[in-house]
Amino acid sequence: MEIHKFNAQTRNSTGKGAGRSLRRDGRIPAVLYGSGIESIPLSISIHDIEQLLKKINYAQALLNLKVEGEKPFEKTVMIKEIQTEPLSQHFLHIDFYEVDMKRKLTVTVPIVTTGISKGVEAGGVLQIIRRELEVNCLPMEIPEQITIDISDLEVGDSIHVDELNLEGDVEIPFDANFTICTVVVPKVIEEEVEEGEEEELEEGAEEAAAGSEEESAGSGSEN
Repeated sequence: MEIHKFNAQTRNSTGKGAGRSLRRDGRIPAVLYGSGIESIPLSISIHDIEQLLKKINYAQALLNLKVEGEKPFEKTVMIKEIQTEPLSQHFLHIDFYEVDMKRKLTVTVPIVTTGISKGVEAGGVLQIIRRELEVNCLPMEIPEQITIDISDLEVGDSIHVDELNLEGDVEIPFDANFTICTVVVPKVIEEEVEEGEEEELEEGAEEAAAGSEEESAGSGSEN
């Protein structure tokens, strides 16, 4: 698995005022923490984090974090959390955590389907229930995605977690055998019939109302 390089700087100031000052300089506050280290306040380039996030899925990417300051150091880390401003979506703060390369961790991996199921070709509809799956694995064995071939799925068939063939020493951290995807009978025809009946009722009500108005207008002119 590729480890992406990323730069940061240590910082001494904290608080909202310090954060605003950093953003004026094109940077944002960040923090590095881990099980064996004290939290270290950092700052990072807004441009650099924007460019990095265009290339990676941050929930599963490993970074070689090079920290500049009085005592420069490097750590292998992952991004734990990204805080953004709700309306503008501007970055506010990034949390990094140090990764122990010899210990398994829990990460979220996207699920990707391949092929066209027999059930879909016969008129069924593919419903994807889960698009991500949490797995336990060593940092260097994090899969980019979990690929599922749905070609043999007939209408009414499903794929569950216990049917997955995960490569390497990758485990699912819980025993719940939930459904990932299924092929169901379409309900479009039924919905179209119901909508057609509703439209006919509405049109009938409108015509009746229009007829009542004309009758009222005619009786008024005779008087």
